[in-house]
This record gives sequence, C-alpha cells and structure tokens, in this order.
Amino acid sequence: MGAAEAKAAILANKTALGIEFGSTRIKAVLVDDKNQPIASGGHEWENRYENGVWTYSLDDIWTGIQDCYQDMAKDVKSKYDIELESVGAFGVSAMMHGYMPFNKEGELLVPFRTWRNNITGEASEKLMELFNYNIPQRWSIAHLYQAILNGEEHVKDIDYITTLEAYVHWKLTGKRVLGIGDAAGMFPIDTTKADYNQEMVDKFDELVAPYGFSWKLRDIMPKALDAGVLTEEGAKLLDVTGKLKAGIPMCPPEGDAGTGMVATNSVAVRTGNVSAGTSVFAMIVLEKELSRPYKEIDMVTTPSGHLVAMAHSNNCTSDLNAWVNIFKEFAEAMGMEVDMNKLFGTLYNKALEGDPDCGGLLSYCYFSGEHMTGFEEGRPLFVRSPESKFNLANFMRTNLYTCLGAMRVGLNLLFEKENVKVDRLLGHGGLFKTKGVGQQILADAVNAPVSVMATAGEGGAWGIALLASYLVNKEEGETLESFLDNKVFADQESSTLDPKPEGVAGFNAFMDSYMKGLSIERAAVESEIW
Repeated sequence: MGAAEAKAAILANKTALGIEFGSTRIKAVLVDDKNQPIASGGHEWENRYENGVWTYSLDDIWTGIQDCYQDMAKDVKSKYDIELESVGAFGVSAMMHGYMPFNKEGELLVPFRTWRNNITGEASEKLMELFNYNIPQRWSIAHLYQAILNGEEHVKDIDYITTLEAYVHWKLTGKRVLGIGDAAGMFPIDTTKADYNQEMVDKFDELVAPYGFSWKLRDIMPKALDAGVLTEEGAKLLDVTGKLKAGIPMCPPEGDAGTGMVATNSVAVRTGNVSAGTSVFAMIVLEKELSRPYKEIDMVTTPSGHLVAMAHSNNCTSDLNAWVNIFKEFAEAMGMEVDMNKLFGTLYNKALEGDPDCGGLLSYCYFSGEHMTGFEEGRPLFVRSPESKFNLANFMRTNLYTCLGAMRVGLNLLFEKENVKVDRLLGHGGLFKTKGVGQQILADAVNAPVSVMATAGEGGAWGIALLASYLVNKEEGETLESFLDNKVFADQESSTLDPKPEGVAGFNAFMDSYMKGLSIERAAVESEIW
C-alpha cells in the first residue's frame, strides 16, 4: 500500500494499533484497513534484579509506553504529515504471567514479579497436587499462593491481582479484564466455557479459607475475555501531548504467547509456533487434552479459547547476545566500525559451518532459573574438554543450540509420549532474523519442517494490532482463524526449511551432553563464588 492509501486509512480511522511490552523492548505497530503495518515505534527497557526478584517499576511501564506511543506518532507525522488523534481500534499485550497485587486504593503492594522469577516452587507443587493440573511457577496463582505460604503481610490487603497487560488495560479503560490466552496464564481455564475452571476456583478458596482473607479468588482476578474503551483519563495517560481522543474500542489484553500465535497464523488446531527471543517457547494447538499433566508443559489457550500445549524456557538469547557483544568490543578495540546486523549475520552463518554435534562443546544460557531442568537460579556457562574441537563455528553453533535446549525437553514429552501432531510450525522472534540460520537449527532440533513468514519480524505488537482489527472488522460469526486466513495471511510470503538428517543427529548428540552436563550447571549455581 502506498503512502496516499495509508494516509487515507488514518484519516478515515480505519486503522488498528497494537502495543506490546516485550522483555527488552516495547513496540507499537499501526496497521491499515488491509491489516498491513504502516507505522511503528519503540522504546528500549530492561528488567532489574532487586531483592531476589526480577521486576520492572511502574515508572518504567508508563514512561516506556508513553515514549513508545510518541515514537509511533512521530513516524506517522514523518511519513504522512498527520498529527495522530485517533485509531479505529487498540490493543495492549505484554509478557505473559507474573504477579501484580493492588489494594483498594489502587496501590501496588509489592514490586511486579515477572515471568522470569522461579521463586514459587512450593506453591506450584502443592497446587499441581490439589488440581491434578500443571501450575507453572510463572503463573499468577502460584505467586499468590507462595505469598500466602510465605506469610507475606500484603496478601490480606489484596483487592486485585493481575498481569502486566491487564494492568495497563485497566488504567486505560477502567475495566479489570484479560484475554482468555493470558487468563490461562493466571489460573487454569475451562475451555468449554472460556472462563476460569470453577471446580479449581472452589478448591483454592477452600484451601485458603483458614487464613480468613476478606476476598474470594474470583473477586480479585480480572474477568476473562472482556475489554473496555479508552477513557479520557486513559488517553491522557498514554499520549502526554493530549492529542489522542478517548472512545477508542479496545480488544481484550493478551499475553505475548497469544499475540505470537496470531502473528504467525498459528491459532488453528494442529498448528504451532516457536517464539525465540529473551525466552523461548513452543505453542502447539491441540486436538485433544493430554493424557496427564506434565510439570514441563503449560496448558494455555489461543486468544479464541482453543487448548494449547506450551513448552516454555526462561532462557534463550540473552547469553548469545552477550557473546556477540564481546565480538563487537573486540572489533572496536581493533579499530573497526561495527555494523551489528552484519556482525550477527556473520556469526550466525558461521555456526552453520560447525560440526553438527558442536565438536564436543557445551553451553548453558541460564541467565535466570530454568524450570524445565529444575533450576531456581541460573549461571551462564561455556564448557569444553581438552579434546573438544574449539573453533569459532562450533562455538557459535553451541550457543545457538543451547538456546533451544531446555524447550526441547518439553517438546520431547509432546511428540514422544503424547504423540502430538503438527501440520505447520512457524518461527518468529530475534533468533530468526538472520535468514535461514535459526530456522534450520530449529528444524533440526524438532525434526520437523519450520516456516518463517516475511512478517516474522513484526512480532507480537502486530499480533495484538490484528486482534484489535478483528474486534472491529470481523463479520458476524467469523472466527479468528477465518479472519486471519482470509484477511491477513492469504497472500503472505513464507520460506520453509526441512530438517537435515546430519543436523537432527547432531542436535540429538548435543542434547545427550546437555542433559548429562546439568550437574555442572548445578555446581555453578551452588558455588559460593557468585
């Protein structure tokens, strides 16, 4: 679409805006009436590790989204000579899960506890036994129950607990709501009713009744699959210039897993996607329930409520990026100007020259704890023996392989024990920006064809923009799957790579070392050095 058509869509209010809080970047994407991106903005941010908790402050959240919105509005002004005053629909997304408890005055009672924290092991185990259902440590209900078990003073004062995107939606609309996909990251969902599982709600209320809290669980959680409208107060909070008008319809806020499914058209049964950035997770839309709960597998839903198995690893590219920065520092020390895109591309492609089994090198990218392999804390490690083939190609291949190691543990359960079938697997996120490298390594890791769409780099901000567009543009009775197939992805370009037998064998050999070497990671965590 040309600039004139995009400008006409903006002026006619036939646009949709999506803003997503990623782990390291807040991104805004504005789409036109054909659901194609026409403007974008961003804001870099980073979590902090404070008092044993990975967190972001409320100031971080609001200065971040305000700067991101202004950056997008400046892009609109630059491209189309328009002061953005409204959009046709709007949606907010963020990292799934976590814990934000508020009192009746709307005050945050403890710092935001993000998905990255592995501090709720006791609660997770006890709730899994109570519900006969896997309750990952990241889930809001695990954080709440752990706070109760810890005797934390704030619990008695809770009026509302929520996730990041539901918090932002609340402040922008006044409504305490959450999309079904991330509601499933707070508490188990009854997919037949697109709501929290009432039997489990009752069990939890009975479990904590002896504590004498004034609240019941449903009183303090957001309503599932509902949304609000941007208020005057919300518009001023988002757009500090005051130009943005109130009254914009907003879609239910969703987690980044849900928006990743939308952005890769992976919301239909037997489709799946792998999102690889700071964390990595595979989402596969199931034909039926699994035979039993697995601690390694989260059961969540698509934004339209279909059951999804999620193999989630807390750690992916953080350590890899740190190594790339070491090469940047070296190049600069040698007096070279560094183009980061070229540097990443060069190092990633070098990995494809390495031995399929990485030549006996081993790495763990554990910046934080890793529930897949039983770690509450992490220590990034690179390990080799004197006989290992230590060269640049093997070094880079090892650091790419390990990004997928913990996730592979969960996928093995789905493919080997549950015989889960996938017709289409798509990759998106930072690991796939260098054409063909992360894609081939993932194909070898899962022994299945992997596709990457031309829009893979647009990510979750585009995904939540599409959900906002669906809110206002769907025809009566039109499903999300049909909307995406017919109105978004009908002409979408993609590339597909098949697994290579030597790559599959090599990754399997690496995984054998990876599992055996976990004792090394354990020793590093338990060491008193750090």
